[in-house]
Amino acid sequence: MKLQLYTDGGSRGNPGPAATGIVLKNETGTIVEAYGEYLEHQTNNFAEYSAIISGLKKAKELGATEVDCFADSKLVIEQLSGNWKVKEPTIQKLFVQAYNAAQKFKKVTYKYIPREKNKEADTEVNKILDAVCGKKKVFR
Repeated sequence: MKLQLYTDGGSRGNPGPAATGIVLKNETGTIVEAYGEYLEHQTNNFAEYSAIISGLKKAKELGATEVDCFADSKLVIEQLSGNWKVKEPTIQKLFVQAYNAAQKFKKVTYKYIPREKNKEADTEVNKILDAVCGKKKVFR
């Protein structure tokens, strides 16, 4: 089974209260899972990576064998695609976790999408942060 994984991560302040947004869709575009997770005080890049890691783990639980990952973080997509180096030590650890999670599938692809095409995952981030912090702007 192939799933589409849409992820977003954000923080209010950088670093600041942070959360993930994960939306998994089947091949017909139907949402099969949508959720967010609060990450405490983190950077936005930490949140972006955490969203992909969580989403890949959930895709495996749901029985996916292939995953197409979509995110609006150019940094994360380029790093996971092997095009950019990962220099920051905390992000290096998250990169390894994401890489290891991806190895459990036959195929994983990564594609950058503009923020306006990632509204469902963004909504999940804001639900969590609004509940924790009140309504404020998310740092990108």
